[in-house]
Amino acid sequence: MFPYHDENETQRTPVVTMALIAINVLVWVLVQGAGSELALARAVCELGLIPGELTGSLPPGVRFPMGEDLVCLTDPGPQYLHLISSMFLHGSWMHLLGNMWFLWLFGNNIEDSMARPRFVAFYVLTGLGAALAQTFANPASEIPMVGASGAISGVMGAYLVLFPRVRVYTIVPLGFFIQNIALPAWGMLIYWMFLQFAGGITSIVAEQGGGGVAFWAHIGGFIAGVVLVKVFENRKRVLAHKAHHWRPQPGGRW
Repeated sequence: MFPYHDENETQRTPVVTMALIAINVLVWVLVQGAGSELALARAVCELGLIPGELTGSLPPGVRFPMGEDLVCLTDPGPQYLHLISSMFLHGSWMHLLGNMWFLWLFGNNIEDSMARPRFVAFYVLTGLGAALAQTFANPASEIPMVGASGAISGVMGAYLVLFPRVRVYTIVPLGFFIQNIALPAWGMLIYWMFLQFAGGITSIVAEQGGGGVAFWAHIGGFIAGVVLVKVFENRKRVLAHKAHHWRPQPGGRW
């Protein structure tokens, strides 16, 4: 299920959302070498969040393979700044593009619902909640964690609370056919959350030791967004947003 459009129109230019997307792209190009093997491995190792470093569960020098003839070694100390830097790193072009698409689709409306400085704080806090959830799930892991998806999950959790009935158009592949389906936001987001929870449980049962999807970061970020959005929202902005209705497709309702 891939969402590509919602009927929730923004009422002002989402400058913070666009700035976050630009920062992520610039970091990918300038710091991670647009995915070149050495630059990518170095950035993920040196700036990604390693749970075992943060918790002190791993001694310095623990090795994690990063590719052919490339190894990441854990550093001494908790490396607290990596909680922030890891939010702006990605593992591949598809990782980056997928995250930025979800940030644009849902972030512009959440930015609309609060003051812009509050949106920045909300985004960072939900990202921190995501990182801590993944760390709690596997506190001795030596695998570097990177990606904006934890913070974006917080944005999606906020969307569920503020705009649950807005229709989201999704592409659903059904065998050889591609189906276009309009779903209420609550249906699409709860389904997405169920997949993350199922993946998180599977990763624990399977004792997954290699890299992969940080399901618990997604869950932690989503829950943080659900909990925090009412603290950060501007109620007048939200009510004005809802009063603007949205423009449903012919024959549709919101």
